[in-house]
Amino acid sequence: MTEQLLSSARAALRAAPPVGDPAYRRYCGALAEHLTDSWPLVLKANAEDVARAERRGLSPVLVERLRLTEGHLDGLLRLIDAVTAELGPATAPAPPVPIGDWGELRRVAKPLGVVFMVYEARPTVTVEGALIPVVVGNSVLLRGGKEMADTDAALATAVHGALVSAGLPAGLVSVVEDPDRSVLRELLRRPDAVDVLIPRGSPALIDHCRSAGSVPVIASGGGVNHLYVHGSADLARAAAIALDSKLAEPSACNTLELVLVDEHVAEDFVGELVRTGADVTLKLGGGLRARPGGGVRIAELAPHDLGREFLEPTIGVLPVTGVDAAVEHVRRYGSAHTEGVVSADGDVVERFTRGVDAAAVVVNGSLRLHDGPTLGLGSEISISTGRLHVRGPVTVSALLTHTWVVEARGALRAERGH
Repeated sequence: MTEQLLSSARAALRAAPPVGDPAYRRYCGALAEHLTDSWPLVLKANAEDVARAERRGLSPVLVERLRLTEGHLDGLLRLIDAVTAELGPATAPAPPVPIGDWGELRRVAKPLGVVFMVYEARPTVTVEGALIPVVVGNSVLLRGGKEMADTDAALATAVHGALVSAGLPAGLVSVVEDPDRSVLRELLRRPDAVDVLIPRGSPALIDHCRSAGSVPVIASGGGVNHLYVHGSADLARAAAIALDSKLAEPSACNTLELVLVDEHVAEDFVGELVRTGADVTLKLGGGLRARPGGGVRIAELAPHDLGREFLEPTIGVLPVTGVDAAVEHVRRYGSAHTEGVVSADGDVVERFTRGVDAAAVVVNGSLRLHDGPTLGLGSEISISTGRLHVRGPVTVSALLTHTWVVEARGALRAERGH
């Protein structure tokens, strides 16, 4: 089965038209139509997956990740529209550059190749993976969680119909149906057939993909993210930033886990959080105490909570002695995803942004601003925490490589004098 998957993906890659071909724009339109037409069947399959997950006793958070609604279709159609608009700028030919008096240099966009995406129970990622890499000519293997097998099968039918309608090889998108982990292990060890791996999910999943495989990785690391609140900050605004950084999507990779707050304003900051009455659990450390209020629940921050993703509406609060201590904590426990600082002191902001290492550092704003469309960078397939090729939002243009075309006009190296 693995060999058949890989050979089909490679054959489709070779048969696909070059980057920028009109077929990819046609595919966007066809995918929107096929998804819309098949959505009742997708929802029916998804309901079966959700019911099975509930019978298995999966946590409510995981069940909600798995569930699809009409609203998800609206979001996917907006994504398709956005990607369609981004195709032109991402694939436009670069102007030639003169080389001395003897030639010209052109950069021609090419797909990365066969992309293997590994992710957990988020069915919308199946559509994202069948869209964003494919519109620039990549062939994609999609391996989602076994909890959404029926949903993935229904989505794959819509995707393959769209590919055929657009005149593209149906093998450009393959859903890995076999849930056996041996299939995953084998695919991770095939750099001869898979060009790049994009894992999305828990730190455990990403660490496994890195350690068990030899395929180059665009890693979307776990989001152990911090917000440092300096003593100069407007504490009411800092509390609003902290809550916005968490509550809308408590399990997303760009949400807040722990606030590091200068110790001399820590009690006042917690007071501001409690005054909001938000539906949140505050885990307090460093001797901080507070009474619950409204929807705010109070718990103790335990040592094992440091460096942890809560994946629920929970925010830790820990007093620190200043910006240097905050930076040191982030260096020790952060996951290099998204960090933030709230301060009216420009020197503090500079020391924090220079001291921490992350794909993004947000100054005086919500961590959830770290998002490709929000930042105006374009639709994203993930947020990379790695150091090579791409860091931050992995957009359409990041899924391209290039070939240098040298128009030499008969020039010889021996005649160049170098």
